[in-house]
Amino acid sequence: MTSFGRVISVRGSIARLGLLATGQMALSDVRATVGRFVSIRCGATSTIIAMITEVSCENLPTSDIYIATAAVDLLGEILGGPERPKFQRGVTNYPTIGDSVELVTNQDLRTVYAPVGSDQIDVGTLQQDPSVVAYVDVEELLSKHFAILGSTGVGKSTGVSLLLNEILRSRPNLRIFLLDVHNEYGRCFGERALVLNPRNLKLPFWLFNFEEVVDVLFGGRSAGPEELEILAEVIPLAKGIYTQQMNADKVGSKRASARIGYTVDTPVPYRLVDVVALIDERMGKLENRSSRIIYHKLISRIDTVRNDPRYTFMFDNANVGGDTMAEVIGHLFRLPANGRPMTIMQLAGFPAEVVDSVVSVLCRMAFDFGLWSDGVSPLLFVCEEAHRYVSADSKIGFGPTRRAVSRIAKEGRKYGVYLGLVTQRPAELDATIISQCNTLFAMRLANERDQTLLRSAVSDAAANLLSFVPSLGTREALRCRRPRYAFRQLRARALARGHLASRRPQRFCRSRRRAFDGSADAAAVDGPRSRSFFVAEEAVALMGLAPSFCAARLARACLAQML
Repeated sequence: MTSFGRVISVRGSIARLGLLATGQMALSDVRATVGRFVSIRCGATSTIIAMITEVSCENLPTSDIYIATAAVDLLGEILGGPERPKFQRGVTNYPTIGDSVELVTNQDLRTVYAPVGSDQIDVGTLQQDPSVVAYVDVEELLSKHFAILGSTGVGKSTGVSLLLNEILRSRPNLRIFLLDVHNEYGRCFGERALVLNPRNLKLPFWLFNFEEVVDVLFGGRSAGPEELEILAEVIPLAKGIYTQQMNADKVGSKRASARIGYTVDTPVPYRLVDVVALIDERMGKLENRSSRIIYHKLISRIDTVRNDPRYTFMFDNANVGGDTMAEVIGHLFRLPANGRPMTIMQLAGFPAEVVDSVVSVLCRMAFDFGLWSDGVSPLLFVCEEAHRYVSADSKIGFGPTRRAVSRIAKEGRKYGVYLGLVTQRPAELDATIISQCNTLFAMRLANERDQTLLRSAVSDAAANLLSFVPSLGTREALRCRRPRYAFRQLRARALARGHLASRRPQRFCRSRRRAFDGSADAAAVDGPRSRSFFVAEEAVALMGLAPSFCAARLARACLAQML
């Protein structure tokens, strides 16, 4: 390769080049512009790879041999000579003044971006050279979390579909749970995904903790201290009543042991009819008629929410019982998968007042299941529009949802629960959460605050490369891996029409709709997924203990039968 420039200054990880006025290469062939890779030969065994971040013909050196100057960031170097070339991040042999500069060759690019190991997925091509395939290490992507950042209309949804489809092909045993805020991913994964919405979801109200139940009952408004005190008193008693009745039926006695200690957050079934009866009982003991108003209003509020058809997914069996945690977890997180290891939760049809509570329950259950099972069944939890649930402003949003997502981000990888964040406003996302994501896919971001947050997440040596973010094309992204700050500008592969995200309403065939509606066909779809957990819960109920207390002991044995 013919040299087209010389090194004229070096400062840390930044060098300045002089582009020669005369040479064997025409200027049209050189195309020394922003974003191009160049190589700097440093001796016989070292070639530094750099990227041009600035080109200027102002303030040229007094010599007339240069027609322009260029600033480059030193990314790494290729060592080992032509026989066994190997690329490494960082620079050990710095260039000196006068070292020749050449355009990087195709072979050099393949050496730089050669896949390491066999656990790689193909997500597109290198923007600078379409013949070089862009690979992503699946293990590193999942185990250290990832985030996709980009403004509206840049191909973010297409990128999510591409990435998740490739992950499914590479990791068929991985479960994926996708929060679909705009109902646009229903057709992207074909028969490999179970699509849930308010019409076919079954999420019993007793799985909600106290804060989540209060949020549902009061529609996101603050409840009065008297109402909170009443609910905090009667809910544990209702749980005890239901457990005693179930135990009495099992052991054939009229009354089981009452030595059961439940809290408002213990995840055991109870019935709303018992809650209302307990409140009514306390109201009847009051002599002052004016004091009964709070109790009467609380009963009316519970009845209103319970009878609202929009909340059927929560209160379908509110007065009957019989639901088990194993059945719900198995259905939500695809245990067993039965050919569909992915769940798409379409949130657009839920009442706006309960979306935060539903997301909180799902995130909390995903983490708790990973914790109880010691990561036996790995799960990727993908959160679209993540800034809605973990806002940078702690006063915005629902506190339990923030804590649930934060717990997955900070501790989930220890228990096989991985996190994928997707947002168009990274500046509004909690910086603590996004700092847990080792891999960032930065698509076009026009907002200055979003760009500032992105720059703060990488090292000073790589910050100059982020100047490309506002001008990235559709389906183009800068991939940044931390803590090594390895950058790659790539272009996502084109997807088949059936894998493209669409916000058109989804249509289901009659047989699948019947299965989703919870009829007898639903059991055939999911198979005998819940028997082992059901038996375990029976044993727990007979002992008078909450399932959550024994879950760590039972989960591994149950999973062995379910998987």
